[in-house]
Amino acid sequence: MTPLHHRLDGPVHGAPLILGPSLGTSLAVWEPQLAALARHHRVLRFDLPGHGSSSAVAVATVADLADLVLGLADHHGWQRFHYAGISLGGAIGTHIAVHRPERVSSLAVVCSSARFGDPEAWRQRAAQVRAEGTGPLAEASAARWFADPAHTAGTLAGKALLCDLASTDPEAYASCCDALAVHDLRADLPGITAPTLVVAGRADLATPPAHARELADGIPGAGLTEIAGAAHLAGIDRPDAVTAALLAHLGHPFPRTAGERVRRAVLGDAHVDRATTLSTPFTDPFQDFITRYAWGEIWTRPGLDRRTRSCVTLTALVAQGHHEELALHVRAALTNGLTADEIGEVLLQTAVYCGVPAANSAFATARRVLDDAHTEE
Repeated sequence: MTPLHHRLDGPVHGAPLILGPSLGTSLAVWEPQLAALARHHRVLRFDLPGHGSSSAVAVATVADLADLVLGLADHHGWQRFHYAGISLGGAIGTHIAVHRPERVSSLAVVCSSARFGDPEAWRQRAAQVRAEGTGPLAEASAARWFADPAHTAGTLAGKALLCDLASTDPEAYASCCDALAVHDLRADLPGITAPTLVVAGRADLATPPAHARELADGIPGAGLTEIAGAAHLAGIDRPDAVTAALLAHLGHPFPRTAGERVRRAVLGDAHVDRATTLSTPFTDPFQDFITRYAWGEIWTRPGLDRRTRSCVTLTALVAQGHHEELALHVRAALTNGLTADEIGEVLLQTAVYCGVPAANSAFATARRVLDDAHTEE
């Protein structure tokens, strides 16, 4: 049994994706990206040794950590997997991509480095933690992790991550510092063959953008994304930007992009353009919500085709008496391939289960829409 605590999310037969955390955090650091990534992938998040719920096993190098991660993959029968890692988690993935290239389908490194600065600074931090524990690191870590530490450290996510740091086993944390002190893959970067994305936070003081550029310049064909307003935990500071970059790298559109595409395909450009034009700062969050959630998360799911989703939607709108929305979705049903006769059958079905008055009003609404559509033809 692997000593690394881990969790699996997403479809059982989804392409394997391993997510590596940064030093002092737990697998919760990936929470903002999890839902989007787990729509397409079987996602494995793990805790570093002595972090989160993992046992405090001894490690001396990033290679030792990489062996533990490969043991996780072997435990689940994954011969190949996509990998994304933050900081130390990114170094683990980079090491695997260098030394076991046959295992890595693609690589993403977020706020990471081929060499994490002065080795002596890491040895000093290791000595401090062995002597005093991780508690005294909280203030300095918040300043490194977050672009606006005064705000983010007080949020639920920020508090949870700082609690993770405080509860990390001191010896395990110090051992990871020792591993970072001797980590240097600069000469090995040209040997990475996996498609690679490097993500940098422009406000990252721990691994500044220059570190990301060194990675991107050294890895053949690597892409580089720099994110404004993001410090070392860029996925916490700018969750949507990091999610979008990762999804694009993995070949999936960001839910909002997918949502906009499907919304336009079903409701028509004219309706979406009108809704966008009429949007105000007050209604913008709602428009963003329905685009990401209704259209980007629900209408794009593979379980039902759009014709079936139109039938379900028409029934629900009749039941609730939402006639203006019903008119909109009668037009959408035509776009999705239903005929006027099939729409009539759906409405007739609603008469049985939603009531005759509701169906009567629905038929009147649908008739007007269908007559207008016939006239336009």
